[in-house]
Amino acid sequence: MIILITGTSHTGKTLLAQRMLKRYGHPYLSIDHLKMGMIRSGHTELTPEDDEKLTAYLWPIVREIIKTAIENRQNLIVEGCYVPFEWRRDFGEDYLSAIRFICLAMTDGYIDAHFDEIKIHASDIESRLDDSYCTADFLKAENRKYAAGFQTMGERVAWIEGEYDRSIGPLI
Repeated sequence: MIILITGTSHTGKTLLAQRMLKRYGHPYLSIDHLKMGMIRSGHTELTPEDDEKLTAYLWPIVREIIKTAIENRQNLIVEGCYVPFEWRRDFGEDYLSAIRFICLAMTDGYIDAHFDEIKIHASDIESRLDDSYCTADFLKAENRKYAAGFQTMGERVAWIEGEYDRSIGPLI
């Protein structure tokens, strides 16, 4: 089984992956780690700020890792924001039946009510060196964009509203 977790920055993708790792014992791949490995090793001239180009660059690699894991009957949690809205087009039904997709998105109300907490917990799992770009308006726009893009492709979105742990608890 592949669990593919995506969503915009600060939605708790890595936290959810960590909790699933503890519960199921499945390893997980952080697409951010792959991104930084490719950037730091000089295998790309892209920078961490090149989000759209990074999706096009990283997704073919991630897609083939997912296929290989399925073919080898291995469980894997893959998390990151570099998943294209039309990701399903890259897999036949035999692969899709082995993938559980989760898109996390925060409602505007959740962001308004919990923005200070979101910022406080931003580095709980991974260190964010520069989080100055993260404003409530930025998060709202990004969450709306991700949710709309995936919903347009027929995907369900796991909305975070109310208490965070209650929102993601059923996903684990």
